[in-house]
Amino acid sequence: MDKDKYQKLVKENTPKENKTNKAFKAFIGGGLLAFTGQIIISILEQSFGMTINDCYIWLCIITIFISSFLTALGFFDNYVTKWGCGLLIPTTGFAHSITSSALDAKKDGLVTGLGATFFKLAGSVLLYGIISGFFFAILGVIIYG
Repeated sequence: MDKDKYQKLVKENTPKENKTNKAFKAFIGGGLLAFTGQIIISILEQSFGMTINDCYIWLCIITIFISSFLTALGFFDNYVTKWGCGLLIPTTGFAHSITSSALDAKKDGLVTGLGATFFKLAGSVLLYGIISGFFFAILGVIIYG
């Protein structure tokens, strides 16, 4: 079979992706996550008398804990499959990637397993986040003095 026939066969048999449906699910999933976050902020603010800045810090801690805990129990992957990037883009996705790497590497020991692969999935996010933050800070100093 030549290359052109193979490419045509692959194109015909590749399932079509429903991008609109995926975008809608991500929008709903992210919206539900944001709605839940707002409920948590309201509870922290009203029940515990926290300032709004403290509520944001605690919200990050709570969402990181919940997503890591659900990843450890094996539930978070099912939610990500259903809701897509609505759960992967925020802090929950970052915590999920680190927890997944840690769970995959735990059998290889603390140094060669966990230590070597802990940031395998999240490393690129950290790298480019730090680099872009550095350049935007320089740009801010240049523009705003």
